[in-house]
Amino acid sequence: MIFMNKKSCLNCGHIISGEFCSHCGQKSDTARITPHSLIKNDILGSIWHIETKFFHTLKDVLFKPGQTAMDYISGKRIKYYNLFSLLLILFGFNVLMLHFYLDLNPKEITADGSNIIDFFSKYSKTILFAFIPILALNARILFKRIKLNLAEHVILASVSLSGILTLLLLDDVISIIGIYEPLSKIINVLDKILVYSLTLFPAFTYFNAFKNSYSTSGLIWRLSVFYILLSVECFAIIILLYNLF
Repeated sequence: MIFMNKKSCLNCGHIISGEFCSHCGQKSDTARITPHSLIKNDILGSIWHIETKFFHTLKDVLFKPGQTAMDYISGKRIKYYNLFSLLLILFGFNVLMLHFYLDLNPKEITADGSNIIDFFSKYSKTILFAFIPILALNARILFKRIKLNLAEHVILASVSLSGILTLLLLDDVISIIGIYEPLSKIINVLDKILVYSLTLFPAFTYFNAFKNSYSTSGLIWRLSVFYILLSVECFAIIILLYNLF
């Protein structure tokens, strides 16, 4: 009769029967830290794991945002970078790139433009996080058949906003390249494409998410109403903030 040696988790003490502890999730083959394991597993492994998840999530957010959000809502989450961390990172990069562009190209700033930039710099977080519940509430009203709750619509809105921020970041990068005069005409064309793309990105997100649940005409009229509501609500928030502060 063969007896298998029982192994206890070094983290929580529970008996391990597989590659990972079923109680705390730690690997069963945890061994003494050596210079080799420190570099390979702890340093390079962590960086590679984070970067792989980050760029995989970013790719999915750009090219299949609705499906990504619906997969995340349905429980397929381990392959994705945390959506709200992604949102904050993209927001931070956008702020940095905008300031970098303005430092390189100050002649683009007029007095009125400077006031607008100051306003959005000061209240950009408020506007950003107001955008998410607005998207979520509008979508919940217009896409009732899907039976998602408000929190699940917040996930969809966050994915949509992440895509918008990614396109804005790309727009900032090409605007910086466009400062070099010989490339300005090409950059202007790319800039217009990106502006149209980020404007239509919420529509792309919801179309990608719900295309199998509604007819094309059903999606088109819902998205048309969605954009009318969104325009009115965003305009109202900006006017309110501008008058109050």
